[in-house]
Amino acid sequence: MMDNRFATALVIACVLSLISTIYMAASIGTDFWYEYHTLSPAENVSEAGRIIWEEFVSKDADEKTYTDALFRCNGTVGLWRRCITVPKNSHWYSPPETDMTTNCISFSLSDQFVEKYVEPGNHNSGTDFNRTYLWRLQFLLPFVSIGLMCFGALIGLCACACRSLYPAIATGVLHFLAGLCTLGLVGCYVAGIELLHKKLPPPEDVRGEFGWSFCLACVSAPLQFMAAALFIWAARTNRKEFTLLKAYRVA
Repeated sequence: MMDNRFATALVIACVLSLISTIYMAASIGTDFWYEYHTLSPAENVSEAGRIIWEEFVSKDADEKTYTDALFRCNGTVGLWRRCITVPKNSHWYSPPETDMTTNCISFSLSDQFVEKYVEPGNHNSGTDFNRTYLWRLQFLLPFVSIGLMCFGALIGLCACACRSLYPAIATGVLHFLAGLCTLGLVGCYVAGIELLHKKLPPPEDVRGEFGWSFCLACVSAPLQFMAAALFIWAARTNRKEFTLLKAYRVA
């Protein structure tokens, strides 16, 4: 029979695991990992909004092209998409508008594995291996993290079916590894942004900051670690007490 302490620990661990999974999924699917705030976006794009948008969505748009657009147009960047804010009507014969709309373009799968260059936009400057592999890791790590948690949940269900707490150790270990992946994702993203801004510093009137999607990933990592600790503690302590009780009965 399971002690109430272990049952409570398992319930709390499951709730933490569920919350961290929701946070992680939300952060992957949203576009607010990093945000740029321009003091006067309408003035910046009222005359050239159509040109900026056409360059931004072009298949030939390189890193420098879309980064410049993000600077000028209150851009936001996610793991899968990049967005800019432009006037709804940006024809040359239209008066300047303050009615703005946000338009987004998705990174293709090939974009996620494309090489980054020492000088963004200059294909002849050589490959920047640091930024290239940081970009690839920030794409792969969140899926590894969610996959580990889902596999851990499957093992937990098997443990319930077997009426045993011992497999919960494996669930805890998988959650710990998922937390490491999430922490690595956050570190890779911060390092990638810092290296990009060294190559392409934002203009003086542009302010950049990490968005709420990034914050969700930051919160998800400690939740995963806490869930892992509870799973492992409950399984090991229950196993130890069961062994002692069994030895006492034999004696």
